[in-house]
Amino acid sequence: MKQKLRMGMVGGGPGSFIGAVHRMAANLDGEIELVCGAFSSNADKSKLTGDSLGLAPERVYGSFEEMINTEKTLPADERMQFVSIVTPNHMHYAPAALALENGFHVVMDKPLVLNMDEAKKLQLLVQDTGLLFCLTHTYTGYPMIKEARQQVLQGKLGTIRKVHVYYPQGWLSDYLEGGDNKQASWRTDPGKSGKAGAMGDIGSHAFNLAEYISGLQVTKLCADINIVVPNRQLDDDGAVLLKFNNGASGLLLATQVAAGEENNVTIQVYGDKGGLEWKQEDCNTLFLKWPDQPAQKLRTGGGYVSSFAQHNTRVPAGHPEGYLEAFANLYRNFALSLQARLAGITPQPEWLDYPGITDGIRGMQFIDTVIESGRSDIKWLPFAP
Repeated sequence: MKQKLRMGMVGGGPGSFIGAVHRMAANLDGEIELVCGAFSSNADKSKLTGDSLGLAPERVYGSFEEMINTEKTLPADERMQFVSIVTPNHMHYAPAALALENGFHVVMDKPLVLNMDEAKKLQLLVQDTGLLFCLTHTYTGYPMIKEARQQVLQGKLGTIRKVHVYYPQGWLSDYLEGGDNKQASWRTDPGKSGKAGAMGDIGSHAFNLAEYISGLQVTKLCADINIVVPNRQLDDDGAVLLKFNNGASGLLLATQVAAGEENNVTIQVYGDKGGLEWKQEDCNTLFLKWPDQPAQKLRTGGGYVSSFAQHNTRVPAGHPEGYLEAFANLYRNFALSLQARLAGITPQPEWLDYPGITDGIRGMQFIDTVIESGRSDIKWLPFAP
């Protein structure tokens, strides 16, 4: 009988919205079971979370060190098999490194870590251990994002010339970090978020989408970075000009002070034969645009889409699938790949299509280069992870 993969979690206690999202995503397809956790650096809060999730008290830990060191002593058919890390950025590296060093695969929220030094050390650990690593760049999990990538890879748009990606939010239009808003407090704190605010939080998502769909890599960039709200320590707004390795150009906008906006992620890719457009607010639709015929509208669940889009779709056409399902696709593909490894079989290409350590390294280099360019009078800087 097929067994569920056993997951442990670091973070995701009281006040963490992303921890609950990870748990729902991991649970959606019945491939994964949460068996243990260190949900907070406060042992009492960790216990409260474990109790609310129905976990055995002895599998709820007061620290990630205790969890990893205890779990590795349990019988092989009982201990966790991978850990999900859903802490603020400054607490990514230590639990990920300890998990890898003790033989546990890792799923982690983005961006990768706090700085490039940590990123490179983690990359070496992933390479040396050979363990699986997934970075949850959520938007790459949408079926129509998978389809967009396949349209480009199949040459339907021709040679890519332009990439535009926009991520407007408005939730930080006011100075929220001065109160009891936990999310605003840590995301605008250099000690916990790193050197970037909006560009690290949502700009890294936009950058990842641009490279994922286009199949190209950024080679240099020019950034204008702003702190709009008085007394804020990190950027809350910015625009970036991009140059890609085939000569294509691009524009990336990321702002958290666009009052009234929620999460209207939008990407447009244009080649010499046609273009495409996707918006998260209508995430089941992908528009293909042609110079000699009307625009074409592709929909999630349609029998005409690629195997990658079909694999990441659960319900018949016309039934909305959104953010949680996209998140769940990353967990499912990671789980299927891990199950294939445990069974000694070759994973299908669709299963392997999830963000990994290379995406994390490029994301960290994006953050470093954007902030350096934003602060510099020499605006165009090379992009070289």
